[in-house]
Amino acid sequence: MFIRWSAAVAAAILLSSPALHGAKAADKPTDPQIAHIAYTAGVIDINAAKQAQKKAKNKDVKAFAEDMLRDHEAVNKQALALVKKLNVTPEDNDTSKALSKQASDKLAELDKLSGPAFDKAYVANEVAYHKAVNSALETQLIPSASNAELKSLLQTGLKIFQGHQQHAEHVAAELK
Repeated sequence: MFIRWSAAVAAAILLSSPALHGAKAADKPTDPQIAHIAYTAGVIDINAAKQAQKKAKNKDVKAFAEDMLRDHEAVNKQALALVKKLNVTPEDNDTSKALSKQASDKLAELDKLSGPAFDKAYVANEVAYHKAVNSALETQLIPSASNAELKSLLQTGLKIFQGHQQHAEHVAAELK
């Protein structure tokens, strides 16, 4: 089930990829769309972390959720400051809408779990989610960004989120 969800997230993120459709460079996401997708991805992980803070029982899972909340809130604050500085309005798009819908469904699914079942499911989801987001950053969002400051923020975020993926993988291995 978690693999299916991560595949859906990856598909939603990559569906607009020009490389998948042989589209022209003009069809790649715009900087306002990229900003919205990246911000939405951060909000999704913030909401998942808040849920985990309430429901997790394992101390390592709780600590991981605290890290996710802190780091994603910090990156999103930087993103908001950047779009304000650049006078850019993030643009909602099909990818960010699909991500939000899928995340809402996943939170509802996780909310039905408790104890070790929740802990394992939350961490497995975090591994899959970070893999999908990191892949989208590397293959679509960073290459498509035209503004140097936006590209730099996305590259910084990628480094942080790669660390999150490794951390989630470590916590997941400890839960088995």
